[in-house]
Amino acid sequence: MKVAIYGLNNQDDALDAVEELLNELQKDNSEVWIEEDFHLVLASRNSSINHRTFTTSSGLDDSFDMFVSFGGDGTILRATTFVKDSGIPIVGVNTGRLGFLSTFKKEDVRKVVTEFLSGSYRVVERSLVEVSAGFEIPEFETMNFALNEVSVSRKDTTSMITIETYLNDEYLTSYWADGLIISTPTGSTGYSLSCGGPVIVPSAKSLVLTPIAPHNLNARPLVISDDTEIRLKVSGREENHLVSLDSRLASIENGQEIMVRRANFTIKMIEYTSESFLKTLRNKLLWGEDRRN
Repeated sequence: MKVAIYGLNNQDDALDAVEELLNELQKDNSEVWIEEDFHLVLASRNSSINHRTFTTSSGLDDSFDMFVSFGGDGTILRATTFVKDSGIPIVGVNTGRLGFLSTFKKEDVRKVVTEFLSGSYRVVERSLVEVSAGFEIPEFETMNFALNEVSVSRKDTTSMITIETYLNDEYLTSYWADGLIISTPTGSTGYSLSCGGPVIVPSAKSLVLTPIAPHNLNARPLVISDDTEIRLKVSGREENHLVSLDSRLASIENGQEIMVRRANFTIKMIEYTSESFLKTLRNKLLWGEDRRN
């Protein structure tokens, strides 16, 4: 088995779990690659760790069986910038609070290997969104995609912005709000959910438009087909607004149009039988819990 491992450099609580995973992988004589900066952290703690390394631009290809991310949902989002369109399946080991993407508990990290080898999993394809424009956006030049959402929001002002919105070249509305989120099904349990958007199962072929603190209270989240092309133009009191792809930000001049559409590739996520999306929903949102019990 060929495995890539990634984690954030400031997560000391993940290191024990990583070493447990490495021990389990050694039993299977697996080929292990570790992200370059994370490898330095691990090697400084344990000098016996000496594996090949990868970066965002080199080392990974479709010969890998899995990509293991140590951290939370934010770490998974960063993991997609390494995997890109290579098709390597990702699994998340959660080292903090329960997440919707990174669901495997670090105490059960050895099961990442044992359950994979036993076939107790399925691979779920997650759609992404991408941004394009008729002008250069340097921050998104090499990675213009997002697993969770694209959002536009106000910058350097407390005033609302107006987001002129078209779907397949047909005018929808002009949102007067703090911003607008265009979310994938994966991102429906993130920022969009916090702003009142619906939960959508990962396999749904949909996108969600969720306004952020709209001035008009009848501006509700809208679920659309994921083959819809979305065109946005922002106006407001300031000269610029923000566009974000998950955690990556760019400042855009008001009045310029951007296009948002489904990306032409997917991210593959490993969903173990013991850690399904519906089980995570029940645990995270406390569905079925009764405080009287």
